[in-house]
Amino acid sequence: MFGNNVSFSINKTRRRFDVNLTKKRFYLPEENRWVTLKVSTRALKSINKKGISAVLKEAKAQGLIK
Repeated sequence: MFGNNVSFSINKTRRRFDVNLTKKRFYLPEENRWVTLKVSTRALKSINKKGISAVLKEAKAQGLIK
């Protein structure tokens, strides 16, 4: 997404709104291994609430991951 930076004197310059991504390691107890995922902060909140296993099952059901 694109927008403008607006200064105090109302000069406008173009800017980008980038996704807030972070690299995070998660442990999968069913598979007994660690996985590294690049997730948004919104996804990180969902994982903290529901658990990594439930979130991965939902993503597979929706066809987001294989």
